Amino acid sequence: MPLDLTHKLILAIDIGTSSVRAALYNHAGAMIPKTLVKNERRLRQTEDGGSEIDAQKALLQLVSTIDDVLKAAEKFPGQISHVATSCFWHSLVGVDRLATATTKVLSWADNRSRDQVTVLRRRFDETETHDRSGARFHSSFWPAKLLWLRKAKPDAVAQTARWLSLSDYLALKLFGDLASSISMASATGIFDIRKCMWDAELLKFLKVKMTNLPPIASEDQTFRLNKKFARRWERLVEAEWFPAIGDGAANNIGSGCVTKDRATLMVGTSGAMRVSYRGAPPAKIPEGLWCYRIDRERVVIGGALSDGGGLYEWLKGNLQLPANAERIIAKRPPAEHGLTFLPFLAGERSTGYHENATGAIGGLTSATNAIDVAQAAMESVGYRFAEIFDQLSEVTDINEIIASGGALRASKVWTQMIADILGRKISLVNVPEASLRGAVLAAIGRIGFEKNTEEPASTGKLIVPDKSRHGIYATARKQHSDMYHKLIAGS
Repeated sequence: MPLDLTHKLILAIDIGTSSVRAALYNHAGAMIPKTLVKNERRLRQTEDGGSEIDAQKALLQLVSTIDDVLKAAEKFPGQISHVATSCFWHSLVGVDRLATATTKVLSWADNRSRDQVTVLRRRFDETETHDRSGARFHSSFWPAKLLWLRKAKPDAVAQTARWLSLSDYLALKLFGDLASSISMASATGIFDIRKCMWDAELLKFLKVKMTNLPPIASEDQTFRLNKKFARRWERLVEAEWFPAIGDGAANNIGSGCVTKDRATLMVGTSGAMRVSYRGAPPAKIPEGLWCYRIDRERVVIGGALSDGGGLYEWLKGNLQLPANAERIIAKRPPAEHGLTFLPFLAGERSTGYHENATGAIGGLTSATNAIDVAQAAMESVGYRFAEIFDQLSEVTDINEIIASGGALRASKVWTQMIADILGRKISLVNVPEASLRGAVLAAIGRIGFEKNTEEPASTGKLIVPDKSRHGIYATARKQHSDMYHKLIAGS
């Protein structure tokens, strides 16, 4: 059935660490053909563990992406009534009283604050704080970053009037107004996910006042462009902009994983496995998982891996893998290479949150080749997902796993491998740009348009696990776990 383009449209934007995407959607949640644009970028990595982007550069990248999508959408004359945005979680930037950035935008991967985690663990009961904030003490969250900034960049801290997520900073520039969504605030590590407000105990220790943080947006709050950008984008003058939601929350919604029995497994640059549902956070959050919010009524709980598609790109670049590497791996027996790979090149988040975790390979011999290493590395990511799955299973019974993300879409071999390791069927989501779609569906739910925004997404190929391979992987996973506890947890 052809799309009806005479009705109002929604502009969707997804602000990621490796790209900024945008497209037009109709009010039924379907993407308008040929309107998708994608502008790639790389965050600046520093030798001491920094992962950052200049705030003004991030703004210009967003502006350029909106320019591009509006140009691509010129042939579709419908009114753009709303703008829905998702943005990567855990970013932090300071601004002064004139809204000028006082720091770089620090991403979740910036681990220069890793030494401050010990300070936090000495001061607080981490288990209690984890159950309250949904976050473990780790450099990816704000508490450690704020302590590090106060020590490493005191002049910048002295000039800072507010601490913001990247999406808050961009909103401030586009609208001249400020309010953070519960979704974005809940992933900072200083937000009480049960009371839905900034955590007073953590703020007192961090010497941060409530006025130094963005106010929390109301459920029906929207923004309009300021005069500068209204002149630039005449087609968006009347559009209402919703506060951005977290990319993981948007991905779950867009993948149709919004009930307790359905999990999404995403592998992009990084990786994650999440369950979202209506209701309260678990009374006790498993120690290896985090728990954030989509909104006041819905939570999202899961685990994140710092090494996903980025690890595979590292393998290809540094091992000079042949173009047919995956076809070769597909024909090889599982775990027969004799290697144990710890996939922590970008550090560890779930499930152990060990700040000083690094990658390692055990079992190397003179017979080991690049394909052996690549296969062991890909399998190791599956073992880490299995750890997350086991802890999610303490919270709920998962009957279906929906897979998304560029790395999995590009690799049938990796998807099959993970299904074999988990011993569970995996359905590939048949939805382009799940995070964009999720932001749109979240917006549609608030607009009140007659559309079921919690229906399962269309799925494509079903990946069925091989039982014999699952048994072999169970043994290899035990070896992986033993090496992890000796080298990472034991240290």
